[in-house]
Amino acid sequence: MGYLRFEKALMTNLEESLSRELLRTNRSGAYSCSTIVDCNTRKYHGLLVVPVPELDDENHVLLSSLDTTVIQHGAEFNLGLHKYNGENFNPKGHKYIREFDCDKVPTTLYRVGGVLLKKEVVFQHYEDRILIRYTLVDAHSETKLRFKPFLAFRSVRQFTHENSVASRDYSNVENGISTCMYAGYPDLYMQFSKGNTFVFQPDWYRNVEYPKEQERGYASNEDLYVPGYFEMDIKKGESVVFAASTSASNTGELQQLFDKEVSERSPRDNFFHCLVNAAHQFHNRASNDDRYILAGYPWFKSRARDTFIALPGLTLSIEEQDYFELVMKTAERGLREFMEGKPLSVKIYEIEQPDVLLWAVWAIQQYEKHVGSEKCFQMYGALLKDIVYYIIDGKHPNLILKENGLLYSNGREKAVTWMNSTVNGRPVVPRTGYIVEFNALWYNALCFCSSVATTGGDLEAASRLEKMSELCMHSFVSTFFNEHGYLFDYVDGDNVDWSVRPNMIFAVALEYSPLDKAQKKSVLDMCTRELLTQKGLRSLSPKSGGYNPMYVGPQTQRDHAYHQGTAWPWLGGFYMEACLRLYKRTRLSFIERQMVGYEDEMTRHCVGTIPELFDGNPPFNGRGAISFAINVAEILRTLEFLEKYKY
Repeated sequence: MGYLRFEKALMTNLEESLSRELLRTNRSGAYSCSTIVDCNTRKYHGLLVVPVPELDDENHVLLSSLDTTVIQHGAEFNLGLHKYNGENFNPKGHKYIREFDCDKVPTTLYRVGGVLLKKEVVFQHYEDRILIRYTLVDAHSETKLRFKPFLAFRSVRQFTHENSVASRDYSNVENGISTCMYAGYPDLYMQFSKGNTFVFQPDWYRNVEYPKEQERGYASNEDLYVPGYFEMDIKKGESVVFAASTSASNTGELQQLFDKEVSERSPRDNFFHCLVNAAHQFHNRASNDDRYILAGYPWFKSRARDTFIALPGLTLSIEEQDYFELVMKTAERGLREFMEGKPLSVKIYEIEQPDVLLWAVWAIQQYEKHVGSEKCFQMYGALLKDIVYYIIDGKHPNLILKENGLLYSNGREKAVTWMNSTVNGRPVVPRTGYIVEFNALWYNALCFCSSVATTGGDLEAASRLEKMSELCMHSFVSTFFNEHGYLFDYVDGDNVDWSVRPNMIFAVALEYSPLDKAQKKSVLDMCTRELLTQKGLRSLSPKSGGYNPMYVGPQTQRDHAYHQGTAWPWLGGFYMEACLRLYKRTRLSFIERQMVGYEDEMTRHCVGTIPELFDGNPPFNGRGAISFAINVAEILRTLEFLEKYKY
């Protein structure tokens, strides 16, 4: 029994199978995504979704889906599945599925009478090419296969509808055709590993419906263009490979290419291997060889804060130090351009957010734990010094060092923290002034940079930073620690936020904490009592005003709930780090039980990965982006902690 195997009963039950999605990426920005029964339920779904930099900064759905029809004795059995208006599913090909397995590559087994057909899918690394291999495992008579491509040629944020502008032109290429619906788009090449007949039969399939968009309060219907169909004979035991790409394929090598891509895939045969596979999907290599971490799929780009929070878990925790250095090389260029007031040459968004520099220091601190202080100083000593003095010298536009040693940020008009949801242009959670995690990170940065300066022999800088950290520590405790034994979320003059939020956990989890042991335990206990769930920490306690744990409904409704009680696994990672710091091995079994809540997600939502957030109340349904980098990263970091404390 495979780790990620789904039997017929689940696959043919659309209530179960349509909620499970599958993501394949090529690490160059393109992806393929749908449900495990190949019925698209989002506008972001598609068999081949690629960036088109000549048009904009978005991904674009070129090939939405590919219907396969088995033909025997003139009878046709369509294995496709689409949802149309009014709960109308057609042609209901899911009823032929016998099992689905994606331990190595997504593999679907169909049975139609005496025909047994296997379908396997891979996305070629670093090429915008999806490969699908069909193998006729069994058949008792002559069999034909028909393939009908559904084309969209539109941004993932838009829909396409029947129109007279779309080009119907196509060109014959080796074992297939190429076509392009609109100017500015690349040609789409659809080819097979063997000869076939293409029948030009252009038509629009109207009112295809995407229920996930409907749930989220968006428009949910589009029309898809079908240029015709491909048809070929297939013999028992024979395999045929289909390739859809933005460049021509050598059809004589498609079989070998498919085998090569499969051989490079690591099995997802347990929880850890699933997370490693998910971690690799966030890797992004630009055409100029810059390396990035994508914040999530299917709609997030590379964001600065997410990059630095996710980077240690996605690389160092799985012994991939080289990729940490590649991403940090790109990110360092962006950080320096920002600090020097130059235009950014990197595609990292929100680098101006005030806590980004603090998270960059934290990421480098995790690197130091893996490689040692000498190597860390050699690689990033100069960057660390430049960051900390950039802040000390008051050069950041929204990170002001006050006389009490704390950092002040203005977040009244614009969201400046990770709690960044906005409605009508204003933050839903206007955190401003002395923000608790900013200053926990600042104290940690001062202490760490003092240690690095000592390693580098700059004792004067080390001494100065150490004195600053002492001032910061005393001010932190007097400003944030309240009589109820937890930390204010932010303090802005007389405006004190008493809400119980998870941001205080960083003051316990970070290597250098301004709190004493009793204060740490008090804060951790509050997080345990009011914020901890089996899916991470809630963004707000149920006892605090405005608690809104269900991330459902239209955009505005979801924005109001986004940080008002929803649960976040990445915060749970820091919570568990805090537990281990305080209680060592005595909390190992507790944390292992927490991991079970995440392992359950491997066969839900998006198979083999962790979604963006969860409802804060049972049954803690996964919501938002189907795969989220900082969540995967922090779970991997927690698994690393568990191994270290065990041995």
